[in-house]
Order: sequence, then structure tokens, then C-alpha cells
Amino acid sequence: MIELTNTTKLYKTVIGVNDITLNLEPGTYGLLGPNGSGKTTLINLILGQLRPTIGSVRLFGENPWRRSGLLRRVGLCPAVEVTYPRVSGLEWVTYMIQLHGFGFDDASRMAKAALETVKLTYAMDRPMRNYSLGMRQRAKIAQAIAHEPELLILDEPFNGLDPVGRFEMSSLLKTWAGEGRSLILASHILHEVEAVNPSFLLISGGRLLASGSPAEVRSILANAPYTLTIRTSASKKLASLLVENFDIESIEFTSDDSLLVSTRTASEVFNNLPTLLHEHQIYVDEMSSSDDSLKTLFSTLMKMHRGEMNRGAPA
Repeated sequence: MIELTNTTKLYKTVIGVNDITLNLEPGTYGLLGPNGSGKTTLINLILGQLRPTIGSVRLFGENPWRRSGLLRRVGLCPAVEVTYPRVSGLEWVTYMIQLHGFGFDDASRMAKAALETVKLTYAMDRPMRNYSLGMRQRAKIAQAIAHEPELLILDEPFNGLDPVGRFEMSSLLKTWAGEGRSLILASHILHEVEAVNPSFLLISGGRLLASGSPAEVRSILANAPYTLTIRTSASKKLASLLVENFDIESIEFTSDDSLLVSTRTASEVFNNLPTLLHEHQIYVDEMSSSDDSLKTLFSTLMKMHRGEMNRGAPA
């Protein structure tokens, strides 16, 4: 479906995408990365909106540069804001479908169906200047799915949606993927993408750092240095046992019953701590971690790429 070979995009002295080689078969993918990591540049290269400085891009086997006909096979929900104050949602979505080569009657019918799918029928005749951010986001998604493309690319699609809207959007995307159509979901928030159960593509600094299933991504974190907060009335006894049995980097007593534990290999602690607690009859009131985040994941991956730590999972 998508093939990138040594693809690099430079903006003068700034690297947007850095030497990515990647082959994607049809399927569901989560493109994850911090803001400014190169996600949007990569999407624009795939769509032929940008031309690579070095390397090549193929979409459905063709060079997408100046091949506008290919875009009929793709639906795009961009991250940029939509501002058409005098146009209704129905008019805007209809026009966007016409750009794919459909006649007005067909485009209008498809627009109404898509707006119903995203639950915006009630407001489709209102001027978009009166839309909330979440409503504009729904309209953007409607125009992306209306012509039933083979590949749907969504750049930060949950932006502006309330919790109900986020749940509905996740359900829509699960249905889309479940019908055998392809999806690329770009976001900087791990749990939003994880809800769709995609294969992950992890990008930072314009470089593809890792790819794999959600379980493989979690295993990267589990085999990396980790910080745990453990609250127990037997804090001193537990601290002694942790040092004796695990590869512990440091332990800090944050209160009489609370430990801040830094371990070099989290999975070792996760797998064996329950047995240790049971053997010594230690009761833990609370165990939590502040490290289970996208920021920590990318920090770990960057250390792997710099050779500062051993790889703990496929990458």
C-alpha cells in the first residue's frame, strides 16, 4: 500500500523526515510521535503534497507527486483548522467530495450520509462559523470518509472532541478497520490510538524509531528503566527485599509508608514482586507509576538508538 525508501525531507537546514524506509501492507496503523516529530510531514509525503529531498515514495505502487487521481483512493482528515464562515457543513463536505471528481447530486448524497455517520446531521445546514471545535472536527472527518476511500488518514482526529465524541470516534474507526479498510491514525496521545488496536509506527525527530503491535510497544517500556511508587506499612522491610532480589537503581523513602523505587528492568519487578510479597506476607496498599506515558516511551527509544541501553523488544 505504501512504500518509502530512504525517504528524507529537508526544509533548508531543518530535517522534517529523516531517512525512513518502510513498507506498509493494507491494515490499521497508529502513527505516534510528540508534536513536531514529523508526523504531518510524513503524511504529506505519502499523499504527494510534498516531494522528498532524498529517496522515494510509492502510494498504491505509484509515485504520488502530482498524481491527484490517486487521492480519490484516500481520505484525509488534516490537523489544520477549517475556517469557512459563510459555508454550511453540508455545502463544505459536498464541495470537498466534488474535488474527487463526483457530480453535485452524488456528492450531496454522499455528504449527507457521511454527516449522519459522524452525528452532525442536526447542524449540517448551519454556517460553519457557528460550529464548535468538536463540530468542525466531525465535519472534517465526514469529508474524509464520504467517498469511501481505500485508505483513511487522520491527523490528530480527536482534537476538540469531548469524552462522548472521543468514544464515538473510536467506535467509528474500529468499525472502519473491521470492514477491512485501511487506516493511518496520527496522534501524540498513546491511549487514543491504542483504542483502535493498530500496529504502531513510532516517530520522533523525523526518524522512525520502532514499529510493532501494542504488546510489543508495551514490552519496550516493561524492559526499560522504570520508576514505581509503592505504599505499604512494611516499607523498610520491602526496601531491603527489593535491593536483595532485583536490579534496583535507587530507593527513596518519600514518607513512612511510601517508597519511590527506580529499577533498571521493570518487567523483572512486575513478574516477580507478587511472589515476593506473598512469601513475606507484605501487604501493598498502592502501587503506581508516572512513567507509563508516550514521553517516557520515546525517551527510552531515543536512548536505544543512541546505544545508551540494550534493546528489550523488537524495534
